Amino acid sequence: MKVNEELSRIRARIMNCTACPLHVGRKNPVPGEGPADAPLLLVGEAPGREEDETGRPFVGMAGRLLTEMLKEAGVPRSSVYITSVIKCRPPGNRNPKKGEIEACRGYLLEQIAAVRPEVVVLMGNVALNSLKEVWKLPGGNIGEISGELYDRGDFKVLVTYHPAGVLRDRRRKRPLFVSHIRLAVKEAVKKRGEGWLGLRLEEFEG
Repeated sequence: MKVNEELSRIRARIMNCTACPLHVGRKNPVPGEGPADAPLLLVGEAPGREEDETGRPFVGMAGRLLTEMLKEAGVPRSSVYITSVIKCRPPGNRNPKKGEIEACRGYLLEQIAAVRPEVVVLMGNVALNSLKEVWKLPGGNIGEISGELYDRGDFKVLVTYHPAGVLRDRRRKRPLFVSHIRLAVKEAVKKRGEGWLGLRLEEFEG
């Protein structure tokens, strides 16, 4: 099955999903968006109010900051695939519950398998904790394990801050987030070749 067809199939299942109670209060599920062959796949936490209204990921304040930081790192948002651990908005933007994460995890893993990115970027604690055991990632908090590439065979994993966390501490976390994304982009350029987005490896050296 072609990648676009596979992602469409996954999207259709998400749009009709009733696997956990979150479907009751949602306006729109938020499956994710981006190129089917994106070398970078970014994973956030869960939709917020604006995402629930539009059905698109990261369109609120944190999303606008994410777009800015990706551009600063040398890669346009339109070239990466963006999704989240949870596809429906939790009430009041609370943290997702364990059962909700487990109900949605299969969709996320299927999306990753379909896109086949070179690097999966886990943004924030929810994304990290939802896949830490699955991928046997190191223990520790984000500040301790972020900014490193962890090899998982078909792809590498990079942990960084959630854009909402960067909003609360821009001076310290914004340059860290951008440097982490640049590391992920460098890895993607190494794997996909310097023709990707016209980028050259030397632009990300040093």
